[in-house]
Amino acid sequence: MLQGHGVFQEEHEAFRRTVRAVVDKELRPFAADWEAREEFPRELFTRFGELGFLGLKYPEAYGGTAAGELYEAVLLEELGRCGSGGVAAGLGGQFTIATGPLHLFGTEAQKQRWLAPAIRGEKIGALGITEPDAGSDVAGLRTTARRDGDHYVVNGSKTYITNGVRADFVVLAVKTDPSRGHKGLSMLVVERGTPGFGVGRKLQKVGWRASDTAELFFEDCRVPAENLLGVEHQGFSQIMGNFQWERLSLALGAVGAMDDMLETALEHVKQRRAFGQTLAGFQVVRHKLADLYTARECARQLTYHALRLHVAGEYAVAQTSMAKKVATETCCRVADECLQLHGGAGYMMEYDIQRHWRDARLGPIGGGTSEVMNEIIAKQLGL
Repeated sequence: MLQGHGVFQEEHEAFRRTVRAVVDKELRPFAADWEAREEFPRELFTRFGELGFLGLKYPEAYGGTAAGELYEAVLLEELGRCGSGGVAAGLGGQFTIATGPLHLFGTEAQKQRWLAPAIRGEKIGALGITEPDAGSDVAGLRTTARRDGDHYVVNGSKTYITNGVRADFVVLAVKTDPSRGHKGLSMLVVERGTPGFGVGRKLQKVGWRASDTAELFFEDCRVPAENLLGVEHQGFSQIMGNFQWERLSLALGAVGAMDDMLETALEHVKQRRAFGQTLAGFQVVRHKLADLYTARECARQLTYHALRLHVAGEYAVAQTSMAKKVATETCCRVADECLQLHGGAGYMMEYDIQRHWRDARLGPIGGGTSEVMNEIIAKQLGL
């Protein structure tokens, strides 16, 4: 097996073995059933809270372990091997996108109210940015929050919100001053049960089926002004900062998923016989796997390079965008080729490769499309 974990130290690899044991025992055996049910148990959040997995980069004062982002990177990569993109997305969404803004911009009271119970897995969080008419165009979102005394009155809608159905709170991107464009954005925390906040239908997806994805609606929803995260009208920079880790998390998950797919495909071609020999006996199959392992390793090393820069404190927006684009697009290619190597069996629902194939396709779309990544990279080139 080819390896390339140079960015990690032995303590991170020891943690990797711990996570992999949990994934192999508590997630993988049930992934197909959860996918069929289109939901994984809520208890997984509390289980991950007990294990300390939901607070790896957060201070001990809020129940975290303060281990750091490299440990979370290991967790994200290993979740990519769990057999269900939906499980990885639901659990990963809790600590990569929903709680990140609370940690970075929340007051002490806000952290105690939402971050601490989220780290314990007692409350589920969601990040509400995407809208029906504003996907990757964050500056174009239309949900408004008008200040009215001690409250904001929120009107608008969100869509494609991971964990939105079960969320106890949503970190919501709103326009507090529509006249200022992207400079008029703010972030509010809206709790489940707030009058005027409604959850629409649970969206049906091609992949990531075990995660819940929701439409959210806000009609004259009165949110206490104390729920404002950070400074009013600073939401755009808050969102952009959080995007870097979200994009790295998608790249890391794609690397982990590719590891799982390639290991499965490698074992399959060693066992499957055709025309009097195993598939591995054919040069075209061997060379195909050599190409796929090489592509995976290129994606891994680019992702690790962006990770190194990020944990060193650099705002590596170009490298992160490159890693997200390359890793997720390569994952789609690897999934397609591995399914092909399985032949007709790969198209059957009983084989995990079809689920990887469906799950991988969201990678070049979520967290900013590949086209948006190209635009970000181009801007960094001065174009």
